[in-house]
Amino acid sequence: MSDYQAGASRAGETLPTVAEPRPERVSTETKSSFKTTELIFYILAVIGVLIASKTIGPDGAIGDTFRADRAWLYITLLTIGYMISRGLAKSGSREPYDR
Repeated sequence: MSDYQAGASRAGETLPTVAEPRPERVSTETKSSFKTTELIFYILAVIGVLIASKTIGPDGAIGDTFRADRAWLYITLLTIGYMISRGLAKSGSREPYDR
């Protein structure tokens, strides 16, 4: 058996105790994008625009009311909106995790 024990005293002297290392607390800026409802709604909106542009077609003399170029413009606008919303979400929130 060893004479040294952490915290034990020897002739009135207290020996130093060894502290257990604690995990460092760090944080990410925000949740991963696949964990958010923003991504789900973005994907659903893009699919909706693509389906609408495909199903709305020529109707006699009226012609195509929702052309492909207009659909891609809407998808581009949705993408810009999604990128802005992710930027705003990242600007001030934190998600803690232990290392």
